[in-house]
Amino acid sequence: MFDSGELRLVLLKLIADEPRHGYDLIRQVEELTGGAYAPSPGVVYPTLTLLDDMGLIEARQAEGAKKLFAVTDAGTAHLSEQAELVAALMARLSDVGAERARTDSASVRRAMGNLREVLIHRLRQDEVAKDTLHAIVALIDEAAQKIERL
Repeated sequence: MFDSGELRLVLLKLIADEPRHGYDLIRQVEELTGGAYAPSPGVVYPTLTLLDDMGLIEARQAEGAKKLFAVTDAGTAHLSEQAELVAALMARLSDVGAERARTDSASVRRAMGNLREVLIHRLRQDEVAKDTLHAIVALIDEAAQKIERL
């Protein structure tokens, strides 16, 4: 989902929008992408430590065991310097979420999964004749063409 340093900017932007803790950041990214992507805690927490070490965020208060991070003046300045990239990253996340909303249909996922399972089962049989393989390919291509014309 992200190239080097991009997640760092996304997390910094989200913290600049409002103070957050690690779990909240994971959920916010997941929400922005419509559930298509959620960074793992194994990536988020080291990134927060790095941002803190860089002086871009600081722990303000704790909610139980959770540290609440806020942006520093240096973090705000860094975001300003990277404003175009930050805007592009946030737009990319929103685009992923919008596409997910358009294409996320449980019945379509079920049908695709059904097709996958049937293909795996059929193609794992010992000897699949070339004619059978060609017929399978033709059926899949025909279905794709029909869907494209809808």
